[in-house]
Amino acid sequence: MEVWVICEDRWHPAETIRQGLEKLDRTEFRFTITDRAEDFDPARLKDYPVVLVCRSNSQSKQEKEYWMNESVQQAFEHYVERGGALLAVHAGTAGYDKEEGPFRRLLGGVFTHHPEACKVTVRPDKQHPIAEGIEEFTVHDEHYFMDWDDPIADLIMTTVSEHGAQPGGWTRTYGRGRVAVLTPGHELGVWTHPMYLRLLRNALYWCAKQAEPGSEN
Repeated sequence: MEVWVICEDRWHPAETIRQGLEKLDRTEFRFTITDRAEDFDPARLKDYPVVLVCRSNSQSKQEKEYWMNESVQQAFEHYVERGGALLAVHAGTAGYDKEEGPFRRLLGGVFTHHPEACKVTVRPDKQHPIAEGIEEFTVHDEHYFMDWDDPIADLIMTTVSEHGAQPGGWTRTYGRGRVAVLTPGHELGVWTHPMYLRLLRNALYWCAKQAEPGSEN
């Protein structure tokens, strides 16, 4: 499966995502990683069945020309409406809280704030295919607090810490396409955790509407 990965911002280095994705089976996935805003070309969206966004919208003046301006947001919306898939992980939900544009509509919810990194427990809803085979696990991470715009989206997991409980992941359809959100993912220890890697793998297959190898579906 071809996956386009958009990552790297001032708080979220691309190297963390690279090291995590290296743990996934390269016979199943081929990742194209774009870690500079000026290299992002929305015309390429149609070339990928899934786009994995791990980049926040906290932009420098230079980045605003290339990343999440109105035309880029519209390109993402058209891509998903026509059958593409968006998987937004951690920073991919951040910096959009003041936006009312197409990208926030796609996500169905955005990051608002987080306390200092702490122990975060991920509790999956095993009724959803993305949570298949996932056991509850605990990691040290930023606990993202979310504005959940679409309460009828399918909640696939809850994140819990000493600060409370939050929707930690959900899925929704948009036009002919699919959208999934996973909020953990700041620390390298999250990206390399076996259960989180399984979540990512499941999410990529669900988003792409493809059956996993060895699946009976």
